[in-house]
Amino acid sequence: MEPTTIKTNVSYTLRQLVFYFLKLGYSGFGGPVALVGYMHRDLVEKRKWISEEEYKEGLALAQLAPGPLAAQLGIYLGFVHYGLLGATLAGLAFVLPSFIMVVIIGVAYKLFGGLPWMQAVFYGVGAAVIGIIGMSAYKLTTKSVSKFSITAIREKWLLWLFYTTAIVITVVTQNEEVLLFIAAGLLYMFIKAPPSWIRKPSGLGSILLTGVGFWDYDTGTLGKIAIFFTKAGAFVFGSGLAIVPFLHSGVVSEYHWLDEHQFVDAVAVAMITPGPVVITVGFIGYLVAGLPGACVAALATFLPCYLFTVLPAPYFKKIAKNKSIKAFVDGITAAVIGALVGAVVVIAMRSVVDIPTALIAVATVFFLLYIKKIQEPQIILIAAVLGLLLKLVL
Repeated sequence: MEPTTIKTNVSYTLRQLVFYFLKLGYSGFGGPVALVGYMHRDLVEKRKWISEEEYKEGLALAQLAPGPLAAQLGIYLGFVHYGLLGATLAGLAFVLPSFIMVVIIGVAYKLFGGLPWMQAVFYGVGAAVIGIIGMSAYKLTTKSVSKFSITAIREKWLLWLFYTTAIVITVVTQNEEVLLFIAAGLLYMFIKAPPSWIRKPSGLGSILLTGVGFWDYDTGTLGKIAIFFTKAGAFVFGSGLAIVPFLHSGVVSEYHWLDEHQFVDAVAVAMITPGPVVITVGFIGYLVAGLPGACVAALATFLPCYLFTVLPAPYFKKIAKNKSIKAFVDGITAAVIGALVGAVVVIAMRSVVDIPTALIAVATVFFLLYIKKIQEPQIILIAAVLGLLLKLVL
């Protein structure tokens, strides 16, 4: 690998960078799009620690490689001037605050999850989450597949084919098919930008915490968690919410670690905490196997993201120009977003159970579309209060 040594001709210290990502990790609400926007505003425009070109290269790599977008960009920006040490510390500082938060919420969830007031809170929050995920799926579709116009759809018809196929398969089977993603990526690459070797065939805890499941785990389950969440981190492209269908298929449908309502609650927890949305894996891991499960799930999910960022980082200027790689990722992304839409349908069928929850979900989409000042955490808080009030009345 090329330079991993710390550069000395920079205008900020490694400590300053780590403290910045620590602050972003505990105060950065709004999901991946907002988080990458904060990084540009703070590090490029205000502090001028990172150049515009360096930021754009990091954003491109984060979009091309599998894993959560905001976390990968943070890791890359840490790498720019401080090599592997900077990438490692920036990534840890970004993820750690929200991880601690979701573990604490997991403890409370196990303690009070069976009580009426907590069920009422998640009754409202679960419906709002459906609206938020649905809105995110719409934005991802227009950004990564194409706009909803006849001209755009005709031009990108093959991506739309992958997208709709993934929706149908996900809804019908209620599972996410990783092989479908890989096939879509390869097919789109072969059609749009075949690599040269194809064009030229000649080339080749403590006791007090035992009651809340803090140490409730077994080695076999931890192994399954490690394998499953490593796949989640290695095969999911784009926004943090793109991991939702993959998690749903494994956590709910395949392993039956959580039921449908617990899964929606897990996504809701990611929405109400700052930092990367993917940190929901820590909450899921805690519910399945206590603190060890949370640690294994988070490490397994973010390790591929870290490796996919730091390994190609020194060579990315050349990689980013490769049309075959871009086409491969375009094909995969279309299928992944289709699976996300399919997962929204599947989860909505179980979470939107009556007229009040349907109204909360629709109102969430309306607010996100037309009232820009209201952010996801505020919507989640309002939905929680509505859930309590509705359960008192109904």
